[in-house]
Amino acid sequence: MTQLPILYEDENYLAINKPVGVLVHKTPLERDPEALFAVQILRQQMGFKVYPLHRIDRPTSGILLFAKNGQAASRLQPQFAGSSIKKYYLSIVRGFMPEEHGFIEQPLAKDLEKDLQPALTEYWTMAKTEIPYASSNRYSSSRYSLVKVYPHTGRMHQIRRHFAHIRHYVIGDTTHGDNKQNKFIKQHYNKSQMMLHAWKMEFVHPSNQVLVKITAHPPDHFIQTAKVLGLSSDSFDY
Repeated sequence: MTQLPILYEDENYLAINKPVGVLVHKTPLERDPEALFAVQILRQQMGFKVYPLHRIDRPTSGILLFAKNGQAASRLQPQFAGSSIKKYYLSIVRGFMPEEHGFIEQPLAKDLEKDLQPALTEYWTMAKTEIPYASSNRYSSSRYSLVKVYPHTGRMHQIRRHFAHIRHYVIGDTTHGDNKQNKFIKQHYNKSQMMLHAWKMEFVHPSNQVLVKITAHPPDHFIQTAKVLGLSSDSFDY
């Protein structure tokens, strides 16, 4: 049976390091009979029902927080609706960012369809590299950045769509990314996973008001891709 790595656990909450390819819970849109669901796996693993407090995309790895009972879920859920919970991501993107520390403020359509909603993403450049290989016909070399990202709002695919908006596509993103870059990374380095990882989370525990800090180690494919591109893993700042 698949086991999910436990990052944090107390009497009311637990957090896992979700692998790439695992969905949070079942959905009518997912018809793959081989699909894996974190809620189902964790219930079998722990022996009790769990309540997911938020979502991360199937191709995104990293921190996923659950409540152990409905009351605990109700007590923490309001923090997700506001700005009390801090969630930081790591990503490898195309090119050098326009600023070492900047913001992307671009309204996004709700559920990718209509009803534009305000959306704000903050980023920090942690490392950058230029390799002597052409990934497009326009340049003789290729540039990449390792960025820390903090989405101030929680729109669908927000980080991926915001970086696509400024043409600094998340590497490996097959929905909003750059197919040329994805193909280049696959051919040269045999990496096809999306380079987006839910890295750190902070929240105030409802029971004792203590600040809880959780960190999820990036998966091997992320570490290896950063290494072969020349992006220092020292920047992950464990």
